[in-house]
Amino acid sequence: MVSVTDRLPLFPLNSVLYPGLVLPLNIFEERYRRLVRDLLARPEGERRFGVIALRSGREVGDLPVDAVDALFPVGCIAEVASIRPHADGRFDVVATGAKRFRLLAVDDSGPYLVGEVEAMAEPRGDDAEVLALAVSRAFADYQHKLVGAQGRGPVELPELPDDAVVLSYLVAAAMVLDLKDKQGLLVADDGTVRLRAELSLLRRESALLEHIRALPAVELLRQGAEPN
Repeated sequence: MVSVTDRLPLFPLNSVLYPGLVLPLNIFEERYRRLVRDLLARPEGERRFGVIALRSGREVGDLPVDAVDALFPVGCIAEVASIRPHADGRFDVVATGAKRFRLLAVDDSGPYLVGEVEAMAEPRGDDAEVLALAVSRAFADYQHKLVGAQGRGPVELPELPDDAVVLSYLVAAAMVLDLKDKQGLLVADDGTVRLRAELSLLRRESALLEHIRALPAVELLRQGAEPN
């Protein structure tokens, strides 16, 4: 486990990783090949890095090494499950989100960014179990409407976990949301706050999907052509 404060190699992404979720990566950029080689030099139980989302408009390759403001302040520790090397120097990495962290500082003196991080607790909150039931129902409705909007036939939805905090992260990962909303769910103070936010988002997105399904195809095309 990570200590209260720790130093972790950082892997900035244009997406959010949540605790308990699997992260497959294809590593081709040289700085991150070096990161993986350094991870391979560690004992298996100590191979971890920090996944942290880039703020809108940033790209990994163009990240200014001294611009901490290019990164969101909260990320997720990724524990490596497997590393598969390729003959051309690339790596396929599979990792699992383990625990949230708060980014305190960034060291840019090496080939890749290293963060000084503070591990974050995972409190449930007072109403997590009650909210989990409401979120489970709203999520099932959202999934059915999403499948319908995509023109797919009926699908069997996976069984949802009983643990309220685990459920909150699974729903956060499964919802089709923009980066700001995804990050907002990651930084929620506790499971209750996250589930309450998800219930609101699920209702909003379900209403939007219902509206989209009700529109004739020509109306959808007309909407898509309108400027922002």
